[in-house]
Amino acid sequence: MSAQPKPYLTEEAYLATERASLQKHAYIDGEVFALAGGTVAHNLISGNVFAALHAQLRGTGCRVFSSDMRLKVMPSGLNTYPDVMVVCRPFQFVDDRRDTLTNPSVIIEVLSPSTERYDRGMKFQHYRSIATLQEYVLIAQDKHQMEHYVRQANGQWMFEEVPAFTPMLILPSVGGTLTLAEVYDGVEVQPEGPAEDDQR
Repeated sequence: MSAQPKPYLTEEAYLATERASLQKHAYIDGEVFALAGGTVAHNLISGNVFAALHAQLRGTGCRVFSSDMRLKVMPSGLNTYPDVMVVCRPFQFVDDRRDTLTNPSVIIEVLSPSTERYDRGMKFQHYRSIATLQEYVLIAQDKHQMEHYVRQANGQWMFEEVPAFTPMLILPSVGGTLTLAEVYDGVEVQPEGPAEDDQR
């Protein structure tokens, strides 16, 4: 017996359902994917990053958003919820509901075993197509490490790793910084077993 094809869902139908849902879902190419909650470490790291950047960017033209804010990658059609993103004015939304941004300058994702390959690979491929995106940061849960990708003038991306002996990451596009002490404040860095979050 052949498998039944999944029904195609329009983006309009996805948004209508998503706006009434208590659970978050990603959307790409007519398919919807449920997004489960993260680990304790994931939530602490995301919250620490948000708090640090929120304090630094107050009074500037850029603001920081948590994973409650949806992002649409306009070139590919991916709708998703980055762990943290920085967006500079003027904010650009898909419609008058103002709940889906399209022009981030910085995207930050906290890695987990179930999402690491996707965050490094296909998801970053989607993100690289965003014209306004200047920086992409990946943060490990199980060790003190941040990975930083910066778009160059020629369109290529430069990579730097921020290990424990280099305790500060500079975000030149928005004038912010992240220290390892801030990012991992209150976090017990140790493997936590299989992670349940599977974000797209």
